[in-house]
Amino acid sequence: MENEAVSKNFIEQIIEKDLAEGHCETVKTRFPPEPNGYLHIGHAKSILLNSGLAKKYGGEFNLRFDDTNPTKEKLEFVESIKEDVKWLGADWGDRLFFASNYFDQMYEAAIKLIKKGKAYVSDLSADEIREYRGTLTEPGKEDPYAKRSVEENLALFEEMKEGKCEDGSRVLRARIDMTSSNINMRDPILYRVAHMTHHNTGDKWCIYPMYDFAHPIEDAIEHITHSICTLEFEDHRPLYDWVVRECEFENPPRQIEFAKMYLTNVITGKRYIKKLVEDKIVDGWDDPRLVSIAALRRRGFTPESIRKFVELAGVSKADSSIDYAMLEYCVREDLKLKKARVMAVLDPVKLVIDNYPEGQMEELTAPCNLENPELGDRVIPFGKELYIEREDFMEEPPKKYFRLFPGNEVRLMNAYFVTCTGCEKDADGNVTVVHCTYDPETKGGNAPDGRKVKGTIHWVAKETAVQAECRLYENLVDEEKGKLNEDGTLNLNPNSLTILKECYVEPSLKDAKAYDSFQFVRNGYFCVDCRDSAPEHPVFNRIVSLKSSFKITK
Repeated sequence: MENEAVSKNFIEQIIEKDLAEGHCETVKTRFPPEPNGYLHIGHAKSILLNSGLAKKYGGEFNLRFDDTNPTKEKLEFVESIKEDVKWLGADWGDRLFFASNYFDQMYEAAIKLIKKGKAYVSDLSADEIREYRGTLTEPGKEDPYAKRSVEENLALFEEMKEGKCEDGSRVLRARIDMTSSNINMRDPILYRVAHMTHHNTGDKWCIYPMYDFAHPIEDAIEHITHSICTLEFEDHRPLYDWVVRECEFENPPRQIEFAKMYLTNVITGKRYIKKLVEDKIVDGWDDPRLVSIAALRRRGFTPESIRKFVELAGVSKADSSIDYAMLEYCVREDLKLKKARVMAVLDPVKLVIDNYPEGQMEELTAPCNLENPELGDRVIPFGKELYIEREDFMEEPPKKYFRLFPGNEVRLMNAYFVTCTGCEKDADGNVTVVHCTYDPETKGGNAPDGRKVKGTIHWVAKETAVQAECRLYENLVDEEKGKLNEDGTLNLNPNSLTILKECYVEPSLKDAKAYDSFQFVRNGYFCVDCRDSAPEHPVFNRIVSLKSSFKITK
């Protein structure tokens, strides 16, 4: 039992103590995104942590849209977030909520605070409020409007609600302590005026609650037991506790903070991504070079690989940066036994077997995955003319080059031994055709006389091959130089995307559908692009290469 306790993260330890001491009878968690952009890999950690804790302790997990700021929010983002959360396997059941549906209760809570003398209407401008607030080393000064009576504050707040005040002319502030060492407690703003149409409530409201006021109320209304959020909200916790206490909620939620997950040299900031999209450097929020959840899904990452990644990253109180290579490791580990290994030639040159019968085609059988026999076998057409990788032939090879060169014998994967006899070139000296002969006794890739060959190359039959486009990705950021230039702009890698238009794949892939993934032998794991691929023009995204130096430390 002692070992088991040690293996629990600090949040689990807090929850178990709360359950044991009777602070709560069950566990209720939530994921509360603001619908102002697409979710990224960092949000995946929060989604999986919150939903995982609810599942572990037999509780409930809510999905709630924190839609209290209509200036930045869109229905497009609401729908994309729902899709992402569902794809990751976090089940909210019938508990889908919108903070905006609680606007009436929030308004009533504000009225309660005014009546208790805990909130007042201020006419200070945003700049004046900032000035009065003080600094980290200097205390704030009392707001000159803080002395307004309860009756006056109620009347002015009503005017704000009725639309009689211009945007920015008035706010409702909490009356707490302008000399507090925590700036968040220096009479924070609770409500501001904003004449905006809201995606959910329309034009019903022209005053909107601030996040720090709305969020604890949302949690309390939904009876959330543990409000789990990232570390930047630690300084806001006293205000969170103040709101639920002064608004007199029974069994208030408990806020717990954990460290964000940062990836080395990876762009996650919405501001940067928005600019990349607007400048058409990427083709949208789901461009496979990004780490939005939609982008990872489009590239071919699996929910299982992301769950494994989050698990390996762990839960802690200390910020840390994780190498992107760990995410790649997780998807390789997930795919290697699940996916068929097929042949695809990305940079083709024609190979002609001069002594193979003219016009003949035969069907060869090969296992789909040598490490997982359950995936069965597949049939591969074979003929006189094939495509091979251009790099698998050299006229004048260096030492230890074991692939095709004049006079050398290699194995065609799952087929025959062939011996190179020469090549043809165009006027510029580029190789256009490689010639060879085959040994018909070596069908299946072994010689009856026991002779060995050192090189094995992949191929596809010219007559039946399916032409496809393959997209190869590198980091958007130039990793050697770091993420940002001196002027604050992104230091972009000019080679982040390579498009290969004339690739050839096995005919078994012609019916592949969006998100289907495969291992292309020697070339990496690839996924059918969900946006651009079509039956007449298949497009494959490289998810990840086959090998990496990354190792999991025990």
